[in-house]
Amino acid sequence: MITAEGLTKRYGPHAALDGVSFQAGTGTIMALLGPNGAGKTTTVRCLATLERPDAGRIVVAGCDVLADPAGVRARISLTGQFTALDPVLTGRQNLVMFGELLGLRRRQARARTEEMLAQLDLVDAADRAVKGYSGGMRRRLDLGVCFLVERPVLFLDEPTVGLDPRGRRQIWQRIAGLREQGTTIVLTTQHLEEADILADDIFVIDGGRVIAHGTPAELKRRVAELVCSVRIDDAGVRARAAAELAWAPHVTQADGGVRLHLDDMAGLQRTLAVLARLGITADEIEVRRPSLDEVFLDLTDRGARMPA
Repeated sequence: MITAEGLTKRYGPHAALDGVSFQAGTGTIMALLGPNGAGKTTTVRCLATLERPDAGRIVVAGCDVLADPAGVRARISLTGQFTALDPVLTGRQNLVMFGELLGLRRRQARARTEEMLAQLDLVDAADRAVKGYSGGMRRRLDLGVCFLVERPVLFLDEPTVGLDPRGRRQIWQRIAGLREQGTTIVLTTQHLEEADILADDIFVIDGGRVIAHGTPAELKRRVAELVCSVRIDDAGVRARAAAELAWAPHVTQADGGVRLHLDDMAGLQRTLAVLARLGITADEIEVRRPSLDEVFLDLTDRGARMPA
């Protein structure tokens, strides 16, 4: 559904995108992760015809972005990082207005508006001016605009920023439902739990380049099979443990303990033997799978040295 090849965009001497390539299949969610300034929003803006790339090729829903931008716009919906609402109008009036601008007849726009207000828990605030909405309410209403008309491709640039946990879960359910209906979704987010739960595929961007790609599970395995955290209150014992565990792929001393990455269960057994020799008991040890937060930090710390 989406193909980008060699996407390049420069702002003066700065390369915001430097040969970015990826694909997103029909009815999937592709997440773009990366630190601030990595090129995520620039990528979305190029895909959505809001920026013209300096080089590269982009095809969205069968339309070439450069040759047929109008065709692309007819097939996509977009929610950017900042809300695009009329603050003087009420929430209901905003949705009806945008529905008509998106091609719905007045009756259709009103019907879809009522659906969105109910789904996004905004019925009680529907007839209040948007200027009196909280940041989270404005965000939910802005997403409602994006959801009004069904399009085959949906771009969501940090969609849940400013939402509380309950609101975030509501939006996740809505996004997952759209995927089930066959919508292809490109998602940028700073909430790594969001990418972990929703994404079928993740591309990590840093310095304008793709530095890693895979499913959430595949990316976690690239960091480690297991993460072992050991609480050690005595600083001397902690330093000795870190030194004796230095054979592990990654060992750090933090939060009054030692944390290490392990490639397999044999590594865990070796670790436990070292800890037993040092007199550290099992109730001080936590073993778990890596989190996507650890993947993100590991990849972006290494940056472009990580092969894609």
